[in-house]
Amino acid sequence: MNKLKHISLLTIIVLTFNGCGYYNFTGTGQIDAKTFQVNYFQNNADLVEPGIELQFTRALQDLIQNQTNLSLTNSGGDLVYEGEIVDYRISPMTATADQRAAQNRLNIRINVRFTNKNKEADDFEKGFSFFYDFPGAELPTGGQLTTALDAIFERITQDIFNESLAKW
Repeated sequence: MNKLKHISLLTIIVLTFNGCGYYNFTGTGQIDAKTFQVNYFQNNADLVEPGIELQFTRALQDLIQNQTNLSLTNSGGDLVYEGEIVDYRISPMTATADQRAAQNRLNIRINVRFTNKNKEADDFEKGFSFFYDFPGAELPTGGQLTTALDAIFERITQDIFNESLAKW
């Protein structure tokens, strides 16, 4: 009788872990790919901030490498991310009594084309954007710009990851 309990318990444990085989802790389902590539995102915005295209490209590469077991490749990837920065805009959000900007907003919009060579139904072209608010007396330069870009790119890259791999 004791042996039957052990076998039953072992069977339940094996079936439980077997049923969880399609998911991992990042939320991605089973990915039918081994490699990915992130092509250089050109900066086609009317207002150009030098260097943000390379910073964004690297941020997307890093996020996918950190959250999946996929290998980064320069060409022939099973999953391909490409696109361009289409908008980089600084806008006043609130004003003071003397009509000065009390708060400004940096908004960045990126157009992404995703191709899954193994499952064409997953392909998409979509825009992703996010913003960062900062005091009206400050300009987005130096440390302020770095903080803003880190926050914006963190959100946009996570949204791209969710759309392409996590299916959220």
